[in-house]
Amino acid sequence: MDNRPKLIAVVGPTASGKTSLSIMLAKKYDGEIISADSMQIYKGMSIATAKPDKEEMQGIRHHIMDFLDPVDTFSVSEYVKMANEAARDIIGRGKLPILCGGTGLYVRSFLENIKFTEEKTDPQLRSELTDRYKSEGGERLLEELRLIDPDTAATLLPTNSKRIIRAIEIYKLTGMTMTEAVRRSRETPSPYKSIVIGITYADRQVLYDRINKRVDIMLENGLIDEAKSFYEKENSITASAAIGYKELKPYLDGEKTLEQAVEHLKQETRRYAKRQLTWLRRDKYINWIMADKCDNVFDEAVKIIEQEM
Repeated sequence: MDNRPKLIAVVGPTASGKTSLSIMLAKKYDGEIISADSMQIYKGMSIATAKPDKEEMQGIRHHIMDFLDPVDTFSVSEYVKMANEAARDIIGRGKLPILCGGTGLYVRSFLENIKFTEEKTDPQLRSELTDRYKSEGGERLLEELRLIDPDTAATLLPTNSKRIIRAIEIYKLTGMTMTEAVRRSRETPSPYKSIVIGITYADRQVLYDRINKRVDIMLENGLIDEAKSFYEKENSITASAAIGYKELKPYLDGEKTLEQAVEHLKQETRRYAKRQLTWLRRDKYINWIMADKCDNVFDEAVKIIEQEM
């Protein structure tokens, strides 16, 4: 008999319907939501990150969202610590924690109870690597990481600046790859009995149509003004890596037409969704729901949860 406290997780690619499902489940099971989105943590990036507003939240409390300045750094270990604190708080008040998000590294690190030790840091080395990232580009440093730690490099993109820099820093300081550090960290079972629901689509074009429609809605809601305002105030790697901003910058700089920039944004968002699915499908504990092959995603999710509980 597994007597660990229960936790539900809703995962999937962008525009798949995670937010809506997690809120409906929170209302049914008296839960609160823990965000697992690496961009929704930042303040001021509401439209680009599809952050739910008060109306969408329907009175459901959300944790680890909209609290960090874009110039500040935030590690996976900090996320896991905050997610555990939020889960314990929710459970302590007799409610059900519901993890929701598409950042695979956050989801996996939390659900698999990865333990992050007090790793060595070197501010000077990190500053040097950050300067190199800015001057040489992400692909150059990612190629360097491939020679050191091909497994970690395979999970990253050139835009994943912080993780690339941290992985190189760990190796240079300890002689241990991040892959090995993560392997050693997975020795303690999770304190939660997790029921993980994944939303996907049998017909990939259905998901892509949803993504295209979401981008159109973001533009109607003021994405261009948000991106313009952000670039006027901020000069951070985080901003330049955020999908929704970097694709519009050539338009803001007068280098592309709006139509060209929007099409590029839709294309990059579709590619991001594909990468999210590739990452998440490695995790065998996810119960996948084909949203375009069932009558009601909520009902299917409830069936899975009731069986698992």
